[in-house]
Amino acid sequence: MAKTTKTERQLALSMVVRFIAPYRKAVIGALLALIFTAGITLSLGQGIRLLVDQGFVTGSPALLNQSVMLYFVLVAGLAIGTFARFYLVSWLGERVVADIRTQVFDHLITLHPGFFETNRGLEIQSRLTTDTTVLQSVIGSTVSVALRNLVMLVGGIILLFITNPKLTGIVMLAVPLVVAPILIFGRRVRKLSRLSQDRIADVGSYVGEILGQIKTVQAYNHQSEDAARFADVTDRAFSIAKIRVRQRAWMIAIVILLILGAVGAMLWVGGQDVIAGRITGGELAAFVFYALIVGSSAGSLSEVIGELQRAAGAAARIIELLQTESEITPPAQPENMLTLPPTITGKIELEQLRFAYPGRPDVTVIDDISLVIRPGETLALVGPSGAGKSTLFDLLLRFFDPQSGRILLEGLDIRSLDPADLRRCFAFVSQNPALFFGTIADNIRYGRPDAGMDAVKAAARVAYADDFIEAAPQGYDTRLGDAGLGLSGGQKQRIAIARALMTDAPVLLLDEATSALDAESEHLIQQALPKLMAGRTTLVIAHRLATVKHADRIAVVNQGRIQAIGTHQQLIETDPLYARLAALQFQEPEAENKDIPAQ
Repeated sequence: MAKTTKTERQLALSMVVRFIAPYRKAVIGALLALIFTAGITLSLGQGIRLLVDQGFVTGSPALLNQSVMLYFVLVAGLAIGTFARFYLVSWLGERVVADIRTQVFDHLITLHPGFFETNRGLEIQSRLTTDTTVLQSVIGSTVSVALRNLVMLVGGIILLFITNPKLTGIVMLAVPLVVAPILIFGRRVRKLSRLSQDRIADVGSYVGEILGQIKTVQAYNHQSEDAARFADVTDRAFSIAKIRVRQRAWMIAIVILLILGAVGAMLWVGGQDVIAGRITGGELAAFVFYALIVGSSAGSLSEVIGELQRAAGAAARIIELLQTESEITPPAQPENMLTLPPTITGKIELEQLRFAYPGRPDVTVIDDISLVIRPGETLALVGPSGAGKSTLFDLLLRFFDPQSGRILLEGLDIRSLDPADLRRCFAFVSQNPALFFGTIADNIRYGRPDAGMDAVKAAARVAYADDFIEAAPQGYDTRLGDAGLGLSGGQKQRIAIARALMTDAPVLLLDEATSALDAESEHLIQQALPKLMAGRTTLVIAHRLATVKHADRIAVVNQGRIQAIGTHQQLIETDPLYARLAALQFQEPEAENKDIPAQ
């Protein structure tokens, strides 16, 4: 069971204080309004005493009018103070949570991709939304209620002693009895709060996963199975929440029973004193008022404790994200950081690279690869799926670091460079192009947000995307759905190629960049690629050899190794694997006539 430890609670409090600190004026204003309204509420007890003793008992209309007027003045002051307190506290909650969300998001987008491979993205999203909403509720409401009730509790106890020490002693007998269940049940609620947040995150993650793949779900008629699984996920979340709610309910009920039981005993003793003439009716009325305030404040505090425990669990999950460090960082010592030369020729050297993904350390994906890629060269990487071709791109972009060996760009080890400077040297077109919610123009200028519309249109024309973009309802200002919803695969790919053109980087990485294109679109792109590659070092991953047969060199990658490298014709003659691939795709006679061993 996940627990919110004392250290985590301290970290949670420290985080909240750090985010609130810049808004000291709002905090001071809210505290003053809180103290002001608490003071007026406590003053109402004296107003009740005057109303009874001077207004009712004396039978004086003048004193009655005076007492009622004082009452209305106090009520007006209470309303004004409550407005100020509510506004300032609510504003503070919204502002602080917006800052927390911003900082968490800013931190998340700097983490290495490996973090997101070992952590569910939708669960992380839940922390950014659901958990911060819990904090917003606590900062913008619960803390204010807790402080207000604490002030009322302390002030009420003081006024109880002033009004009648004897009756106060009766009420105070119940205090240890009230504190005990708060401590006992509060500890149980705290343990359950963190686990409850985790189960809620599971619900959100499952919803996002299924809705994000709704076409696959419906294509396989999997709705009933997914509905059953979702019901199971929600039931698990409900089971934890039910236990937590039950513990809180017991705590609140016991506190109310003890407090109001003490008030009942006090009323009996106080009534005897009024009958005997030892105190006035007004004093008893004021004492009852203060006793009710103390009782309700104690009951409210016991209820609030559960919310604070839940917030501590949410804060702990957020802190866990903020404390996650990226494994891909610039050199720790500034003197060890190198700077790329002003002109990048695109020379890349791979030296004895070995790599296994963190989640699968026993599977070597890249196994002792050494290769020199010349400036301006077009190098194609071909081979079976899972051979390690796309992983090489991940290492070049430094999404991961190899376990051994190194990569040099312009003769500099890329681990000695700032990752942002390194990645500015690459334009990347993936097999499944990533498009974002926004306009088509925004997606094309993604690598150069300041680019003008003329440059955007020029890149689209080179990528043969201009025609279908202009035919869209709002042209380049047409807004795309999530992940480019509404575009065909070929259209998405051409927008991605236009985006790579806009980046104008010295090294171009094409990972199956024409895989989603129909024959006509592929032909057009093949006409455009020479312009895209001109003056750039280009690495192309391809399964369709027709797209790379004219590359300067082709490297055959198999089981994490480069088993052969050469031109298309050279590899047909010397490498059985490449010859077999060529035979399957081109039906080359020279390949068909060879005795090719089974792979």
